[in-house]
Amino acid sequence: MSELAVITPSFRGDADIFADLHRSVLDFTSSDTVHHVIVPQRDKQLFARYEGARCRIRTSAELLPRRFVHVGRGDSFLNARRPWPPVRGWVMQQALKIAAAAELDAEVVLIADSDVVLVRPVRAERFVAGGRHLIYREDRGVTAEMERHVIWHRVAREMFGLRASPPLPLPDYVSSFNFWQPTVVRAMQERITDTTGRQWLDAFTSQLHISEFMMYGVFVDEVIGGSTSPAPADTTVCHNTWQRTPLDHAGAIAFAEQLGPDAVAVMISAKSRTPVDIRRAAIARCAAIVKAG
Repeated sequence: MSELAVITPSFRGDADIFADLHRSVLDFTSSDTVHHVIVPQRDKQLFARYEGARCRIRTSAELLPRRFVHVGRGDSFLNARRPWPPVRGWVMQQALKIAAAAELDAEVVLIADSDVVLVRPVRAERFVAGGRHLIYREDRGVTAEMERHVIWHRVAREMFGLRASPPLPLPDYVSSFNFWQPTVVRAMQERITDTTGRQWLDAFTSQLHISEFMMYGVFVDEVIGGSTSPAPADTTVCHNTWQRTPLDHAGAIAFAEQLGPDAVAVMISAKSRTPVDIRRAAIARCAAIVKAG
């Protein structure tokens, strides 16, 4: 068993920023850490240059049972067992993360989007406190105006056969840089199958609105944890900006200056369309901050 593995769904539109993430995985994780990258079939050749001892490129189709049929030019699928409604692309991407994580023999799996970059060395022990594995959880993070998050909570409870959600606010488990235990992911798959009476992937991908991170968090806290004390949480592991407009150089440096002492990664949202050179200026400033101690 390895200490860590990393999973990243990506595609040609994120190829430039993915390169920075992958380089950081090689630089800041141990030599037995493998970066598992999931891409559409049409993009596999573009990412093939990264393939090697520490990187495995897989297509979406390679992770799916044959009953999931690729349709169209994009990365869309139909489930031949239940072709309607078709599987939403966003839902399939989430299911692929779960499927990939369940296959791995690692203590901790990092789920990192392409717009994440590691800036400090990271080991599995970073995600353990008091002998218990951490989860990403922002207590009281989901409020009434976060309608999709509220739906994700409801769906997670339905999929696990739990009672309805308690009153708002609720915990938020959603992050662009998350950390899972493969053993827990496999147990979560089994619970979905047992509760729904359908193979977990069929049940998961039949949903119109669902969150893989909400599923994992609710499972850890309310199925595994039950009435015992909740799992220890950490929200400091990644320094984020979710800004939807491009950062300029000054803004990028100001963001980097706020890097916390416990953060091992930074994320500048790809949706901001921040130019690659400005992203790299922020990363370089973070590196200088880390080096200065």
